[in-house]
Amino acid sequence: MIKFSSRMDQLKGSAIRELLALANKPEVLSFAGGMPAPELFPVDKIKAATDAVLEEQGRVALQYTSTDGFQHFREQIAERMGAKNGIKTDASHILVTSGSQQGLDYSARVFCDKGDTIIIESPSYLGALNAFKACEPNFVAIPTDENGMIMEELEKVLATNDKVKMIYVIPDFQNPSGRTWPLERRKQFMDIVNKYEIPVVEDNPYGELRFEGENMPALKSMDTKGLVVFLGTFSKILAPGYRLGWVCADGEILKKYNFMAQAAALQASTEAQLVVSKFIDMFDLDEHVATIKDCYRKRRDVMMETMQKEFPPEAKFTFPNGGLFTWVELPDYINTNEMAKECLAQNVAYVPGDGFFPDAGHNNCIRLNYSCMPEDKIVKGMTILGQVIKANIKK
Repeated sequence: MIKFSSRMDQLKGSAIRELLALANKPEVLSFAGGMPAPELFPVDKIKAATDAVLEEQGRVALQYTSTDGFQHFREQIAERMGAKNGIKTDASHILVTSGSQQGLDYSARVFCDKGDTIIIESPSYLGALNAFKACEPNFVAIPTDENGMIMEELEKVLATNDKVKMIYVIPDFQNPSGRTWPLERRKQFMDIVNKYEIPVVEDNPYGELRFEGENMPALKSMDTKGLVVFLGTFSKILAPGYRLGWVCADGEILKKYNFMAQAAALQASTEAQLVVSKFIDMFDLDEHVATIKDCYRKRRDVMMETMQKEFPPEAKFTFPNGGLFTWVELPDYINTNEMAKECLAQNVAYVPGDGFFPDAGHNNCIRLNYSCMPEDKIVKGMTILGQVIKANIKK
């Protein structure tokens, strides 16, 4: 009989991945994945950048490279972080990864032993929870309100739990809730973090996708003690298929991530780095992001308007100012896992909310994505979902 490691008991198949497989049929209106709109991918420009890379340095593109990534590419990332996130950094503080998901995987392995505590928001990103579970930690989920993590609750935990090794947060357009922390809460958070000196993993895949209002400074931009590890990605602003992300961290912490990368993956794709770098040199990435934001803003508005019209008053949902998701909370007696089957029977897919919590329960929530469906299909899908919700409401 084959005996697996104990950590495999912690890992289950991703509910999102399984749903995406079911929702992959062309007739299904899927609001399940965190998928960028494929019609916005700049295929022709990517082709031009690829051709230029292969023509100018084809042998370099097809060879191994250093673990931390190409110097010029890391310089471009550092420059963008300064412009978009207010983070003053340079190439020496950047490690290129295979998507920010790899950065999440490294994070738990860098900071946590079995039985250590990771603090998360409630709810939190399902993919992060799955990545962290391999290290067999304990999770403490801090309650949230419309402005994100509640700081008084965070401080209570840190004052009474000496096994906390890491805090994981998504302050901008959080996955799954779509909420964003205001400036005052960010300042409170950093005061608490500095007091207890706990490492923070700041996940920022959606920060550039703000539809209205002012950009908020990243937590990393307020970091005076080198405690914040910033995770970024090109998946939501260019193309997820390249699987390119990065870690920005200070000295000793970044060195540990680098050691982990050497052991786990050697490096991120050489060709992908060079092509994305060449794209940034040849074309206007900001212009491309503006096109993405314009499209997603319209789709967000259509989804919100249709939900307001078609959902019953018992359904509460967030109104995100950016990112890819809204979060729906239904009465406690509704099981959204069961309801998902009813919706799939009518060719509508969503992600039930229970996977975004580390503990059992929370079966009454739904995460909806608005970035990947055109407006007419959003109207149709939300109308069907509204009808199913109404049918499940107790009179």
